[in-house]
Parts: sequence; C-alpha cells; structure tokens
Amino acid sequence: MPRRWVATSSELRQEEILWRGSSKLNFKNLKTISVTSISMATSLMLRSSLLWTLQTHHKNHQRQHAFSNPFSDISFSTVSKPTSHCLNSSKMEGSEVTEEITELTETKVNEKKKIFVAGATGSTGKRIVHQLLAKGFEVKAGVRDLEKAKTTFSKDNPSLQMVKADVTEGPSKLAEAIGDDSEAVICATGFRPGWDLFAPWKVDNFGTVNLVDACRKLGVNRFILISSILVNGAAMGQILNPAYIFLNVFGLTLIAKLQAEQYIRRSGVNYTIIRPGGLRNDPPTGNVIMETEDTLYEGSISRDLVAEVAVEALIHPESSYKVVEVVSRADAPKNTYKDLFGSIKQH
Repeated sequence: MPRRWVATSSELRQEEILWRGSSKLNFKNLKTISVTSISMATSLMLRSSLLWTLQTHHKNHQRQHAFSNPFSDISFSTVSKPTSHCLNSSKMEGSEVTEEITELTETKVNEKKKIFVAGATGSTGKRIVHQLLAKGFEVKAGVRDLEKAKTTFSKDNPSLQMVKADVTEGPSKLAEAIGDDSEAVICATGFRPGWDLFAPWKVDNFGTVNLVDACRKLGVNRFILISSILVNGAAMGQILNPAYIFLNVFGLTLIAKLQAEQYIRRSGVNYTIIRPGGLRNDPPTGNVIMETEDTLYEGSISRDLVAEVAVEALIHPESSYKVVEVVSRADAPKNTYKDLFGSIKQH
C-alpha cells in the first residue's frame, strides 16, 4: 500500500507563517492586480458572448436546412477526417516507436557486457583476466600503471580493454573507469607491504568501499571480492594463530578486509566474497574445498584456482549473496562449482 504524506502541526504552522509573510509582501500590489484582473475578465466575457451568439446563429441556420438535405450531417465528416488521420498517424508513429525501442532493446541484449577487474596486473588479478577471456567474457582491466599492463597482457586481444583505475582515488573516478558498459566488478586488489601502515586501509578497506560506491552509482549489481581466510579470526578464537598475527602485522590487514566485507554486505549489491587460504603461485594441485564463513583457519590454494572460483561465481547464481572460504587438497573429492556454491547457505 503506497505511503501517504501527512503534514504535522509544526509543518502546517510553518506553512501558515510563510503564507502570511508572502501575503503582507504582496498586499501593496493587490489593488493593481485586481484592476488588471477585472479588465481582463470583462474583455473575456465580451468575447465569449460574441462567440456564443455566432454559434447559436450557425446552429439555427443548420436546423433550417436539415430537412431540405437529408445528408447534411455528412457534410461535417470532413471535420473528423483530420482527427482520424491524426489517430492513424499516431498509431503508426506509436508502432514505429515500439519497433525502434524493441530493436534497441534487442541490440542491448545482444551486446556483450564487460567484466571490470580491479587490480588486474596483480598476481591473482592477471589470472582472473586470463580466465575470463578464456571463457569468452569481454574484460575491462583496471590498472594503476598502463605501461605495466601493456607488458602483462596482449595488445591484440579485441576482448580486452585496459583503463587506468586507482581504487584510492574515490568512487567518482572509479565510476568513470568502470563505465556503463560493465555488468560486474571483481576486486582483486591488494596493498604492497612497506613502511606505510595505513596502506592496508587505503587499499583493502577504503579502496574496496570506493569500488562498491562506484557500482551503486552506476547501477552495477554484481560484485566479487577476493578477501582472505581468518579475517574474522578474533571471533573464531584464532587470535593467537600465527597466520592471523602475521597478516595483521602490516597495519591490521585482516581487520581492514573484514570491515570492507561488512560494508559490501550492507550495500544491497549482489555479492560473492571469496576467502582463500594461503596463496600459492605454482600450478593448481588437488581439488577445491569450499566452506562457509569463519570455518577454515589453515590450508592453501593456488592463485589459478582462486581465479577459477571467481570466474565460476559469475556463471553460477548459487554464489549470490554468499561468503565462501576455499582451499585445495589432493584428497578432496571433485565437485562441480554449482554443487560447491549450492552447499553454502546465505547469511
């Protein structure tokens, strides 16, 4: 049921004060306005009276000749012809507009949308780009250094577009980079360890938030984040876990990631948050184990498999609005990604 606006007594009182104030201001002009209105009204009445007299005379003239010409009414059919023609032309114009809209809609449906990858030249990001291209996706690679990107990716691939994008520069600039031709965003960014203790927050927290805000601004309703296991290690009782301690040494990295995750989950955007175990650069071994959030506290996985999980999340709707934790093991059974994502409950 639609919500109705009801003015409060204070609003009504405020409206009354404004009205009285404007009335006092306009009182001096009231006499001039009244004289002008009376003059215009008198002129209008004289014109209306004259028009009514002419119409009455014309109707009486028609009645006098009605019996002498039984088809006299038909003589007025010419008045309806332009109306009929207008209606027909309106219908035709309407059908033409409909056909044009249909054609545009079909064009948009058939037009391949792009997947924007933030952090595309990173160790995991570049693997995501390659796997997206292998699956037939159009890719827009968001990078900070275009020259580095040109040495990382092939220049001759028509399905790949490279754009400058720095997640720390705010949502407005990111929205320009993502563009209205992207249908999903994959965030594979990561800070570079150094002396700047705020770097994890600038990239893994504020940067991710900027990407989400850019998506909301553009109406992009699919967001995939590469995060990490143990981001909620304190709540899991893993505060003394060596991995949790090590990853938080550089500016509380895991806490920055966790807060970014929480922002994504409140954003309303269709998300999949992927928390991989320790990342390996070597080729994939074993099969993927996928668990619900705050479950895994050890294990590792190849970056190639992480990229594969991210790409498959785009394909399978079972991944929507879920947080998944992934590692790989040689003795793990082989399952389809549909089944893996389907086994995880939404929170």
